[in-house]
Amino acid sequence: MNTLIAPSVLAADFANLQRDIEMINNSQADWFHIDIMDGVFVPNISFGMPVLEAITRHAKKTIDVHLMIVDPNRYIKTFADLGANNLTVHYEACPHLHRTLQAIKAEGMKAGVAINPHTNIDLLEDIINDIDLVCIMSVNPGFGGQSFIENTYTKIKKLKDLITRKNASTLIEIDGGVSDKNALQLKEAGADVLVAGNFVFRSENPTQTIVDLKTLLQ
Repeated sequence: MNTLIAPSVLAADFANLQRDIEMINNSQADWFHIDIMDGVFVPNISFGMPVLEAITRHAKKTIDVHLMIVDPNRYIKTFADLGANNLTVHYEACPHLHRTLQAIKAEGMKAGVAINPHTNIDLLEDIINDIDLVCIMSVNPGFGGQSFIENTYTKIKKLKDLITRKNASTLIEIDGGVSDKNALQLKEAGADVLVAGNFVFRSENPTQTIVDLKTLLQ
């Protein structure tokens, strides 16, 4: 499959959010990536349910929600009702991960698992066939604009080997520090979905930046 581009709405201009949502709708981007942070699991707070509801009302592409929160099980049905297509929870926040993934799927969403930079890929071995998407954090979660962690390439290759060995259909998503400097190398390592925040929204022409990324990855 072609590598998917998922602009991170966390990097959008919140004072012009509808404009930026329409930009993604009309661009070659594939998904909306939406980070929900609680200020507890990560040292930052992003937007909550009312803003997500406003986004999904206008968005015309896959809604990829990344929960950086404690006890995500409380809100699984809420995010389904708000229009999330993919719901990703953190491995580190889920003591009963299998149960959480089944609950996500029961609400009709794809189930994702995010792992922090220090979390070992091997911890997913027993559950990889139940995961639709693994989001490898290539920066420490919580803030945009951080530097890309180089060990990410090794983790992608290791995860790809696990997926192949287990005959799973899990997608590999990379979140943090993605740009035209590393996108091709990430794809070659095995990434299926690239989340791009500041690189897209801080550029002079976000629509063209997405075009350039897609062209680079062909």
